[in-house]
This record gives sequence, structure tokens and C-alpha cells, in this order.
Amino acid sequence: MPESLHKFQPIFLEEMDSIKLMNRVDTKYLTDEATLTKVLDAAVAAGYRALETEGEQISPYNSIYYDTLNLKTFLDHHNRRLTRQKVRTREYVNSSNAYLEIKRKNNKGRTKKKRIGIPVDEMEDFSSDKKATSYLAEHSVFTIDQLSPVLSTAFDRITLVNTAKTERITIDTNLYFNNFRTGRKASLQDAVIIEIKQDGRTKSQMKGILLDNRVKPIKVSKYCVAVTLTDNKVKSGRFKEKVRTIEKVINKRIQVI
Repeated sequence: MPESLHKFQPIFLEEMDSIKLMNRVDTKYLTDEATLTKVLDAAVAAGYRALETEGEQISPYNSIYYDTLNLKTFLDHHNRRLTRQKVRTREYVNSSNAYLEIKRKNNKGRTKKKRIGIPVDEMEDFSSDKKATSYLAEHSVFTIDQLSPVLSTAFDRITLVNTAKTERITIDTNLYFNNFRTGRKASLQDAVIIEIKQDGRTKSQMKGILLDNRVKPIKVSKYCVAVTLTDNKVKSGRFKEKVRTIEKVINKRIQVI
């Protein structure tokens, strides 16, 4: 755990739920763990607070991404289709909660997420859960018979909130991927993905902190990078550039086994 985390004032889920970013703009950034330490030090000084759940400020997340046999959701993203969807199940380990989540991007670049709770033991197969499958059919272009698990992602997340409660920052580390279909696994090692979710009408202090530390924005999808790394048969030329960018930032080759 970064030492800076102990210096943050906590914020709890009850208060987080009251933060509504109605005119939200999302921006992702890529850095390494050494630079993250400097970013966290600056965030403490700027008054950011860290989300605490079950007494912990680092939250492990496990996700399983679903796709068609020909990887339509992956290829839609690769081929720059403006309207697209991703379907996943996600476990929030600290709270022992799991959800079926449907992410939809429209032709204006806005992303909306809908979700429904499921038992943790349905993460890899919720096909017998009528409530979940009906929810999928209602909110997605896919039905359960068109989808199956492709890969799992695991990572640790730190969530920060500014004093004005106009932005949320998620910081993902220890990213690990396991492709069920190919049997290949990969880790992004000490790469860190930071995402700023901010009210588009206000200035972001965190963007200034990242600029000061030479952390640059990047458009990146964990799912698409994971498939690119672990499936050498799929069309993924555009995402290979993202992989090379990650390797430059961490100054080492990503190992795939």
C-alpha cells in the first residue's frame, strides 16, 4: 500500500452515493507506480479524500467480460463503431457484492452503465438467473444465448474525491488478465490506469497534478488490451499501439504466458 494513502481523510459509500456528476466527462491517464506515489502526495496536499470500504482504502475488483463467439463487442470497439456495448459481471471484493453490468456508448461519446445485483457464484454463469437474463435482454442488444465468458480481469482500485465533490478519480493497479478461450494470461506489472470522472462545468485539480508529473491522457480499454495480449488470432492492430505505449511507460515488455 502506498504510504500516502494513510494521509488521506476518508470518505464512505453513503456520502459517495450522494455525489451526482450530471454533466460528466471521463478522461483516462496512464502512468507507473513510482509516479503514482508523487501523484498521491500532491492529492493529499490538495485535500482529496479516499474512499474507505470495510476499513480498507484499496478495493480489489474481479470482472468477467462476456462476448459473442466472434468477439463482436471487442471488434466493434476496434473498428471504431460509435454505438457499442460491453457486458461484464463484476465482484466488489471488500463488500462481497457482485453485479451484471452493461456499459453502452452512444454516438456522442457518452457512456452509460446499468447494473443489477447477482450472487457471486453466478459471475461466470448467470444463465439460470431469470431476473439477470431478463435484465440483459431489456438493456442490451444481446441475449444470454449469444454470450459466453471470454476473460477475467483483476485489479486493485483506489478512489479519490475532491473537496468540492465535483470529481471522482479511480486509480487501478496490479492489473491481471486471464483469457478463458485461449488459456493465456498477462499482467500489466507496475502500470497504473487513472480515470477522472468530473463535472464538465468545473476545473479539475487532478488534471493539473497529472500534468505537473508528466502523466498523459490515453484512450484505453482494459478488455480490449487484455484480448489483444492474450489472443493472437483476433484482429487487434489498433490496440497493439496501446500495448506498446504501456510498455514504454513501464519501461519493460509485458509478459504473456
